[in-house]
Amino acid sequence: MSPPRLILLTAFAMIPLAANSWLCRAALRDTAIDAASFTSIRLISGALMLWLLVWLTGKARAGAGNWPSAFALFGYAALFSFAYLSLTAATGALLLFGAVQVTMIGLGLRGGERLDSVQIGGVALAFGGLVGLLMPGLSAPPLGGALMMIGAGMAWGVYSVRGKGAGDPIRVTAGNFLLAVPVTALLSLFTLANVSVDALGAGYAVASGALTSALGYALWYRVLPMLRSTSAATVQLSVPVIVAIGGVALLGEPITLRLVLASAAVLGGIALVILERDRIRGRR
Repeated sequence: MSPPRLILLTAFAMIPLAANSWLCRAALRDTAIDAASFTSIRLISGALMLWLLVWLTGKARAGAGNWPSAFALFGYAALFSFAYLSLTAATGALLLFGAVQVTMIGLGLRGGERLDSVQIGGVALAFGGLVGLLMPGLSAPPLGGALMMIGAGMAWGVYSVRGKGAGDPIRVTAGNFLLAVPVTALLSLFTLANVSVDALGAGYAVASGALTSALGYALWYRVLPMLRSTSAATVQLSVPVIVAIGGVALLGEPITLRLVLASAAVLGGIALVILERDRIRGRR
């Protein structure tokens, strides 16, 4: 693939990842759908679309879903939805992304990886950015929603680490989505008294599951093998920025100075860890 086309595909692949935040926030803010129903419709429509993609490829590939990964996927999707009852799209995306990266770094350390002084400084900067965002004040996000989004990021971090080397990513993701369906059905059953679904809210949930999740992941996995690991990691730093821009343009959300400073700290700190890791590997 030519470099210009690869750059274009990579940039385009970030939009569906960002659009999940826009769709979820818009649905829970502007329609009658409840968070549990949004989660269930998203996961069910995502499972259907992913298995359609598996069927259309028509090739026998290795890989299948598993229950631990399915529970991590469900935990991410459910906490993501409930968090967006109170968070803006931009704040939610920053908390999610920061928690994902910190979790993956932490799991790497547990597995034997080591950080040098520059990387430790990067982790401290990113963590400080998250703490600064959550400190009490007029522009602080609601604590309950923030903690749920951090939990969603931790679940997605675990899911991502578990998925490395598990086989064909589309087939594995399809299997995990399918296994998550009965779990999310139980969530909807337990919250049956609060069920509220309208056509627009359901449409947002289907779009989030079938388009920005299933097709978005498929596009990302199409691009990912052609990128260096560092490039793949650093390009994802753009997602919270894209979400913030879309939040202003599409949802009319404000951007506060606290959010700008926290974003600079979190994204800058993570970038230090990623780039330093690549530099160290280049010396070996």
